[in-house]
Amino acid sequence: MARMHARRKGKSGSNRVYRDAPPEWVDLKAEEVEKLVIKLYNEGYEPSVIGTVLRDTYGVPSVKQITGKKITEILKENGVEIKIPEDLKSLIRKAINLRKHLETHRKDLHNKRGLQLIEAKIHRLSWYYKEKGVLPENWKYDPVKLEIELFR
Repeated sequence: MARMHARRKGKSGSNRVYRDAPPEWVDLKAEEVEKLVIKLYNEGYEPSVIGTVLRDTYGVPSVKQITGKKITEILKENGVEIKIPEDLKSLIRKAINLRKHLETHRKDLHNKRGLQLIEAKIHRLSWYYKEKGVLPENWKYDPVKLEIELFR
């Protein structure tokens, strides 16, 4: 499949082996993994980073294989409210940093175009999340307000 903003094609990454049960070499139980997820979130890690830390440090290949739930589901069950999904949040951070760059380098036309592409992705993704009910219907992309919220 072709890339959205470039005229080239790409290949996806590797695929995981299908398993319906956790591997026998994992020593952690489901409750222990859930406690680790909550502990890592309280330390300030995002859900994708939590999965990477669990994989690299604790030898957990997949949280869903062991617990039967995704990391975000575990966090929601334990009272953590995620206001903005992680992929949208990272795009917003990228756009805010690019806006700061363009304040000092006004003639950087390549990055001006990059900002347009990033903000187009933000608008498409926010529309999708509004349709799915993840974001409220009145949510708007406002870089000034979101900068204050995300970079406290």
